Amino acid sequence: MQSRPPRRSRVLGLVATLAVGAVALAGCSSSSPSSTAGANTPKPATITFAASTLGDPGRGPGLQKLIDEYNASQKIVTVKPASVPYPTFGQTVLTQMGGGEGPDIVRFDMPEFEAAAGSSLLEPLDDQIDAKALHLIPGPDKYLTVDGHRYGVVFEDANYGMFYNTDLIPTPPTTFDEFLQTAKSLTAGDTYGLAFRQTQAEEAGVWQDIFNYVLGFGGNWSDGKKLTIDSPNVIKGLEAYQKLYDANVIPKGADAATFRKMFANGKVGMELNNGGYATATTAANPQLKFSVARIPFPVKKQGALLAPIVVNANSKHKDAAADFIHWLLKPAQQVKLQEVLGASSVATPTKRSEASLQKYPFLPVLDDLTDSGVPQIVLGFGAQTPDIRHIVVTQVLSALKGEKDMKSAMQTAQKQAAELVGQ
Repeated sequence: MQSRPPRRSRVLGLVATLAVGAVALAGCSSSSPSSTAGANTPKPATITFAASTLGDPGRGPGLQKLIDEYNASQKIVTVKPASVPYPTFGQTVLTQMGGGEGPDIVRFDMPEFEAAAGSSLLEPLDDQIDAKALHLIPGPDKYLTVDGHRYGVVFEDANYGMFYNTDLIPTPPTTFDEFLQTAKSLTAGDTYGLAFRQTQAEEAGVWQDIFNYVLGFGGNWSDGKKLTIDSPNVIKGLEAYQKLYDANVIPKGADAATFRKMFANGKVGMELNNGGYATATTAANPQLKFSVARIPFPVKKQGALLAPIVVNANSKHKDAAADFIHWLLKPAQQVKLQEVLGASSVATPTKRSEASLQKYPFLPVLDDLTDSGVPQIVLGFGAQTPDIRHIVVTQVLSALKGEKDMKSAMQTAQKQAAELVGQ
């Protein structure tokens, strides 16, 4: 594999910040192998794969079964899973990698991916991955190139849609005005038309929620080089969010765990969420009748939880790691991985099984959103997204409380965030 570009000390500082309090993770081992078309023939080796998915009681066993299938398919490479709890996953792995150790392969979330790529902690895959030959879906794939180098491929892409109770809403709204009116008409007593997060305690969740409003009204937090937090379309999207808040169609003060139970019990009509919410909702109430539609905002663009699979630049077995990734990208394995992940998309187009479609007829709706999904980072400032997020959410909540209007709030956020990134 190719040499790494220069390390960036500024982003390394952020990695160190992210890594505070992280715990140790098993490092690379030495003895693994395989041989798949597209990758260099690896030498015998055992490699480690770290993915928070492995610790998921619902999806972990399925992913482990897929790993076992790879190991059984050849006698050169052995993949050994390393499961790390989600709350400390990114910090733990970044700490290990920053110290020159860590797993050979990692399934990262986008903020950690940006931090690791910007710090030269990931192996460039330019000479390993041919996007056209592998038929990678262009929309999400374009976000895995940093400074002209590819550092990963899509492992999972969970698109955001509008979940709705079909007993309460036989026909889903298709415009924002219909969305607002539907929410108003359903709100009565202890039943609400809509639910979203709106407290500082759930800052990360508020960011996920408002992301869909900003994108859906044509805005974005940056143009990739300059922050655009106070741009007209960003403000327009956030004013739509506030319009719903002011209409009293949500259970104010309720956290996500509470209002998701309410949705499962028929007490909330609509919620904007990612595909992973489908299985959780069914588990909470198998009798609930619900479906998913595109978020009914003017622009077909919405948030996505994008998770790439990457190779650790410290790995002593890069070709073995690449071999596993190439195997995972084969059509049959992509279908199996998607079955494990549920309502998420994977790196390549797939055909859903009849069994999956029977259980969740709306899966094609979510799959159709893959090319228009945007990872929930500030483009061009991925590693600094947590700090920018704090600034933006604090100002948005200030506007919700009536302390200022949304335009003034975003002007303040723009100024503070620009100072943070040195603009």
